[in-house]
Amino acid sequence: MPKFYQSRRPSPAIVPGPPAVAGANWIVPESWSVADHVGEEYSTGGTGRHSVSVVPARAHAAAVPPKIRIRIYKADNTYHIVSVSTNVTVAALTPKLDMKLPVGEEREMHQLYLKERGRERPADIVRRRFEQAGYDESDGQDLLVGAELSFLLKFVYKSLFLGPAEEELKFDNFGYIDLTGRSLRTIPVVLHQHADSIVSLRLSGNPMIEIPLDFIQSSTTLRELRLSYMGMKKVPHSLRHSTTLTRLDLSCNRIVTLDEAYLDDIQGLTTLYVQNNYLETLPWSFSRLRRLFTLNISNNKFRTFPAGVSELGELRNLDISFNSISELPEEIGHLKNLKRLVIVGNQVSKLPDEFSSLGRLEELDCRRNQISDLTVACMLPKIETLSADHNALHDLALLIGPCLTTLDVSHNEITQLSLVRGPIGRSPMALTTLDISNVKLSVLDEYTLSQLTFLRRIKLDNNSFRSIPESLGDLKWLETLSCADNSLGKLPQSIGKLQKLETLDAHNNNLTELPVSLWNCASLSRLNVSSNLLVFWHDPPLSAPEVDVLSFPDNTRPMFPNNRKPSAFSDIPPLAHSLERLYLGENSFTDEALHPLMILKELRILNLSFNNIQDMPSDFFCHLTKLEEVYLSGNRLTSFPSEDFPKLTRLSTLFLNGNRLQTLPHELGKVKTLTVLDVGSNSLKYNINNWEFDWNWNFNKNLRYLNLSGNKRLQIRSEVSTPGHQRQSMSIISRESLAGFSQLTQLRVLGLMDVTLMTPETSMDIPDDNDDRRVRASPSVINGMSYGIADTLGKNQHLNMLDLVHEFRGIQKDAVFAMFGRAQPPKQLPAATTSNRLAKYLQENFVRVFISQLNALDPRHAEGVPDALRRSFLKLNQDLHDTLFSSTRKMSQTSGTNPVLSDPLIVRSGASGIVVYILGENMYVANVGNSLAVISRVGRAYLVSRKHEPYDRAETARIHAAEGWISPTGLVGDEIDISRSFGFYHLMPIVNARPDIVAYDLTELDEFVIIANRELWDYVSYQTAVDIAQRTEPMIAAQKLRDFAISYGADGSTMIMVIGVRDLFKGASTVAAPDKQIKKRGIGIIDRTLDRLQEEVSPPTGHVAIVFTDIKGSTHLWEGNPGMPTAMRLHNRLLRRYLRLCGGYEVKTEGDSFMCSFHTTLAAVWWCMTVQVELLSVPWPLEILECADGKAVYDAEDQLIARGLSVCMGIHCGAPLCETDPVTNRMDYSGPIVKRSSRIEGSAAGGHIMCSSDVIREISAKILETEPETEYSDAQPQEAIDAIRRLDPVVIPVGEVRLEGVKVPEMLSLVFPSKLIGRKDMDNTVVKERDPQMAKKSKHRPQSPPIGEMGLLRDEVKSARSVGVALGSPPSRPHTHMLADMERLLQREPPEQQAKFEAFAKQLWDELSERSEELRSKDDVNSSTVLDAIDGQRKIGSITPVAALLHAQHRRAALLEQVSFLS
Repeated sequence: MPKFYQSRRPSPAIVPGPPAVAGANWIVPESWSVADHVGEEYSTGGTGRHSVSVVPARAHAAAVPPKIRIRIYKADNTYHIVSVSTNVTVAALTPKLDMKLPVGEEREMHQLYLKERGRERPADIVRRRFEQAGYDESDGQDLLVGAELSFLLKFVYKSLFLGPAEEELKFDNFGYIDLTGRSLRTIPVVLHQHADSIVSLRLSGNPMIEIPLDFIQSSTTLRELRLSYMGMKKVPHSLRHSTTLTRLDLSCNRIVTLDEAYLDDIQGLTTLYVQNNYLETLPWSFSRLRRLFTLNISNNKFRTFPAGVSELGELRNLDISFNSISELPEEIGHLKNLKRLVIVGNQVSKLPDEFSSLGRLEELDCRRNQISDLTVACMLPKIETLSADHNALHDLALLIGPCLTTLDVSHNEITQLSLVRGPIGRSPMALTTLDISNVKLSVLDEYTLSQLTFLRRIKLDNNSFRSIPESLGDLKWLETLSCADNSLGKLPQSIGKLQKLETLDAHNNNLTELPVSLWNCASLSRLNVSSNLLVFWHDPPLSAPEVDVLSFPDNTRPMFPNNRKPSAFSDIPPLAHSLERLYLGENSFTDEALHPLMILKELRILNLSFNNIQDMPSDFFCHLTKLEEVYLSGNRLTSFPSEDFPKLTRLSTLFLNGNRLQTLPHELGKVKTLTVLDVGSNSLKYNINNWEFDWNWNFNKNLRYLNLSGNKRLQIRSEVSTPGHQRQSMSIISRESLAGFSQLTQLRVLGLMDVTLMTPETSMDIPDDNDDRRVRASPSVINGMSYGIADTLGKNQHLNMLDLVHEFRGIQKDAVFAMFGRAQPPKQLPAATTSNRLAKYLQENFVRVFISQLNALDPRHAEGVPDALRRSFLKLNQDLHDTLFSSTRKMSQTSGTNPVLSDPLIVRSGASGIVVYILGENMYVANVGNSLAVISRVGRAYLVSRKHEPYDRAETARIHAAEGWISPTGLVGDEIDISRSFGFYHLMPIVNARPDIVAYDLTELDEFVIIANRELWDYVSYQTAVDIAQRTEPMIAAQKLRDFAISYGADGSTMIMVIGVRDLFKGASTVAAPDKQIKKRGIGIIDRTLDRLQEEVSPPTGHVAIVFTDIKGSTHLWEGNPGMPTAMRLHNRLLRRYLRLCGGYEVKTEGDSFMCSFHTTLAAVWWCMTVQVELLSVPWPLEILECADGKAVYDAEDQLIARGLSVCMGIHCGAPLCETDPVTNRMDYSGPIVKRSSRIEGSAAGGHIMCSSDVIREISAKILETEPETEYSDAQPQEAIDAIRRLDPVVIPVGEVRLEGVKVPEMLSLVFPSKLIGRKDMDNTVVKERDPQMAKKSKHRPQSPPIGEMGLLRDEVKSARSVGVALGSPPSRPHTHMLADMERLLQREPPEQQAKFEAFAKQLWDELSERSEELRSKDDVNSSTVLDAIDGQRKIGSITPVAALLHAQHRRAALLEQVSFLS
């Protein structure tokens, strides 16, 4: 697995401290020169919140404090620059500043102001601002150079004498005054005169600190006062004297205590907002606020639930989110009137029993905590909405109260779901919305589902469901059913009863057919069954419900194949009246399957991409006249029906990329509404002379998106030959203009990559890039690497994302791949407005800035590419700021871009960015925001970037340290959903542009890199994206990923790049050209995920390798561990995935055992070793990780060697009898070879790979090269040899072992990957509960129920059979028979006796494990003696059979004394 080196600084060392005072009439105190704490800050608008970066700073070498150059402004906006150390105070700096004043002005008293905020020591302020904005110490000096500080802050030296009068303020109404962000230092005089008329006063974002007492006393009608974003350390003392105030907002300040505020004197206070401050406690008198209805104390520093809040008996609304509270007190039950409680983003692990006293609670939002039980909350009598995603729930019992309508428990570890009725007297089934997506359920109980009769919306996505109960049809009110990303093999036939169902999303499952009853869904308007295994669509039922017969123009009806009865379509079913959006991408539909779709006259969107369609029916579009979007990508089309295209008067989007089209029909030009056309990666040829019959892009004047990239045979030329006969005049459109694109005035994206442009330069008509147009006309190979790009326009039909590909021409062969922008435009922008100006600037200037930073690297300080990338991001963000906010400077070294972007909505916007820099065989990835990169290594996806989201714990801490806050909806400052980005300067530096940087060493194992914005990653997992792109050319892979995202629901601006990094090592194409043949699915294996991988190998015959696997302790896990069904799904999925990748053939499964065959021995070894390693990283259910057999185990070197299910494996090779199973139609094997393979597996312990001597001989010959080659060595695949060598196998000889039922003993050996060699001694290894998944959740949840008792005993006895083998010496045959007899004897015992056996067997088994050395002795034990001893103990009523067995085995007096319960 590759190592990732992230350039991130640890937690910030500097946290903003308590503020001082900075009012207009306040003189700087002398104490500033010796101040120990950080001083006051104040804001003149915006949020004033700042962020701290996370990259290690270089230590300053000198002991002398560094000097920083600062630009200090005068009142007339002129400035001079001073150079000061970080320990210089304002008091020391003031005399120097006075010397710079004009003659006469030096007599006036001046004060140094920090515009935006103020602190004691100016240079120290600058240093701290550098850190919060993401700069290292050296970065700030190099990038800002002391003179560009206005990017972060601004110093102004002003006179304190009265100057010109304040700007005249005019008010139409003195009842409601809004003075937010006016830079006021005092209350305007005019407000003093009308104080008795003010009802609402908003002073947020002003630098004033104190509000005069006389003003408060005069405000006799004041009800609302807002004082947020003012940098206050303390609450103004005058507020306590307001007798009429009911609503007070003190949020987003720096208040550390309310002790001296005496807010309890404001008897009428009903609403108090103090979120985003530095509060750790509330004053003892806080409970006197008896009338308080709403209290928000979120985003503070509370570690315990604040005392006093529980005594606020009238409280209705309480928000304590994003603190560090770990426990809710019992006293919370005193809040009898509480209606809404928000505790998002804390560490609460349990809801106390007293929570049941909250009889009026209607809404509970407890997302992102560690709660393991919601029972007490679900049963509240008035609860309506309960949000509990991202917690530690594992067993959800739906004890639903009578009013609960919305329940969200997604993203938990739930493995069991049951229903318990609520209180008597009212139906408990009021639930209308249920979200159990992204949990670990494998079974949905039919009774439970049938009782939720009022459900309107249910989400079952990302689970392991194989079926949905037929009781689904009882949910007659259901409107939305989402069950995507499961393993569903079918949908229930009862779905046709759902007459109110509007949306059905079942994409990415294993559906092989849709129920015919689906035709009866009268309200279904959106159906998504993309990425399934569908091969046909049922004809409408013979007897449809009575509905109005759908009329067709000219009395025509769709034509169906001759073998279908016309009577079957005499009545048009309800679905034809309702269905508007149909997504059928990535299935196996052929031409024949399309006929039933032709009656869906209401369709607006039809997605048939990535099927097996070759020739569509000629009249397919005849009745589909309302179509707006059609997706036919990735089929095998050589033509498509165009006769009815003129009827498609609404068609705006047509995707035909990835087919076999050579020409496009002329009729396409008659679709005047067409704005988006993708015909990339076809076999297009173009002849302008044939313009009367072939389509030309100039016929569609409204095109905004045109992609021709990937048509390597397409040549665009303007030269034309004069035909021998006279043609129609081309006076309107010249032939030269047909070769150009200038007439497409609305074009936003033009893709011409790999297209040959043969137009002469004098008539070249290829448009240039500009603010709102992107033209790609380069080859798809850069520095030997093939790459592809695919994108879409956003809903606003403008560019929102911009790509950058740059090849450096030096000898190092380095290249940059980047993208900048947003998937969605700012919500404030009008729909037709472009939002890409920020992205455009970043795209045009990145390379220039990056080169300058590379050239400026200082090798003396070991600076490298990560430093250059970090500084490039920061410098770009700084330059972009100057461009946006400066009206005098012109943008340097840019063209075609407006130097002043004055639109306030653009100024408050931002852009994510990601840059991949490949230098030789080194790759560096830097990103901010949610554009991410994933690399495929041997078919496995690795994330090589970081998503910057506010919910990330590290980002949350950084935001809080920078005085920022996060809303319960997960938005920074309640505005944006990313925590780092370019732009968003009003949130600077809470949201900064410091990138996370990953350094990655490329090898020949790396295949390709996928770079994409959130419109891919929000809908497609990393591994799925890699699977989709496998064995596909990068250009086609990028287009395919984009089309998949669209079919899964993406509707924003999508951008995807795929880079073939394997080309760096092989000098050839990254992947083979896509296979256009229809794939024949393996018989018996139905799995959409496997279908994306390489095809299953043909059944091995002749000399083959046979592998058996089994799960250790599976019996008792199945009997008592609720996580086992989900664990088995994960186990099976992993084994089957690597069978495809390693070239194995699944013969059959029996219970939890696999029987597999391989063409070669080393392919089998490769598979076994790989599976053992990959099992460690499977996301097992918590119940598995908590049980004895699944806990994480570490070896003496602290290396993880076991975690989750433990799998035993056995390998043997030979020539078995091969014949096809008549039931499964799959190859089966029999004979001595198979029997021996099975027995070899039976001798393996959990996590072991036991191999026969024939297998070891092949390993020694081809891997270890210690023995001569065998007759089969030449057939061993090089890929397997290389893979095994990378896993570094270690062979441990076991010796000669007698296998049950096999006469001749077998010489066995264990094979371990070197990283798992600690398993050899695992019986002596202490379990360490350090699993990250466990550390996060398990300590706050109850333990799993006890495992089955006899199941445990059977497994312990079974394990005892292989103890000797595991420790290096095989057990004797009498020993084996004795244990078998013991097992049979115990199975006949009554239940109560079995329970006693279990307890002692477990205890003594632990003692056996501790005495492994004694087990090495080979004392011959006569089984009859042992049984006699057991019978003797039973006759006298003793319960020591296992102790007698132990005594007879070892004959050790000391051991006998320890097991003193022998009679």
